[in-house]
Amino acid sequence: MSSGKLDPQIAAYLEELKMLNAPPLETQTPEQARLNNIDTKKRIGGPLKPVAKIEDHVVPTEDFDIPIRIYTPEGEGPFPVFIYFHGGGWVTGDLNTHDALCCFICNETPCMVVAVDYRLAPEHKFPAAVVDALASTRWVLENISSFGGSHVKIAIGGDSAGGNLATVVAQHVEGLCFQVLMYPVIDLSNLDTDSYLNFAEGYFLTRNGMAWFRDHYLKDEADRTHPDASPLLFDDLSKQPPALILTAGFDPLLDEGEAYAKRLKASGVSVEYICYEDKVHGFMTMATVVDDAAEAIKKCALSLQNEFLA
Repeated sequence: MSSGKLDPQIAAYLEELKMLNAPPLETQTPEQARLNNIDTKKRIGGPLKPVAKIEDHVVPTEDFDIPIRIYTPEGEGPFPVFIYFHGGGWVTGDLNTHDALCCFICNETPCMVVAVDYRLAPEHKFPAAVVDALASTRWVLENISSFGGSHVKIAIGGDSAGGNLATVVAQHVEGLCFQVLMYPVIDLSNLDTDSYLNFAEGYFLTRNGMAWFRDHYLKDEADRTHPDASPLLFDDLSKQPPALILTAGFDPLLDEGEAYAKRLKASGVSVEYICYEDKVHGFMTMATVVDDAAEAIKKCALSLQNEFLA
């Protein structure tokens, strides 16, 4: 739940955004939104912390290649592996927008991070992103040892839409030891939860913005209740790997993230749930704006480290 008081640094940043008088997301084209997203991430994502090696590769499939970026820490492998799906509402984001976050996790854990550049909507509607996420995860399980990664210590995660993809993959793919979900999108069938209504405007991600993302991503209304789009609707979650779920108190997605944590726990899955009560959606990629962003990422890295050492 919300603490009732917004982080002062975030409040100041939101005021700056308001003064820019930028057009609302739902009035933009996907191309405009992508350009704005790249610019925002460059300004607030923070400087890159060098890792030992960064390599771009592709995951070959029958019809196309999926770009991936492999971050390798200092030391000798085999390294535990963290597969990461970026946020951006399935419409924006790429390997570059989350570079700083992936470098941070690679260094702090330390582990090998494999970031996936899945296809974006509306050019590629649901389930294209899910197909890419599944294919890239299975490729990692089969091939990462040749890059110095462990084939048995493999976790998965992502922020926002990437968190959605991560938990969908975890439902379908065996062999994953852990998942890290950062303010994930869990239920596209319901934009009328209390948190959607209470934080509909003025807190970075808006209710109208989420509707814009959803409508670009899905082909039709029937897709909203498909569990691969709304993983809260999976009948059985008992085979999911242990999870760390982080939410923000002033986020329209707050309620569904908490509901998912409760459902996992009720299904017998080990879950650590943390709500950063004075934060907004996306705060973990606001390192130059929010002092606590680094601490939240360190928490993710520590949880991964503990799981990998178990």
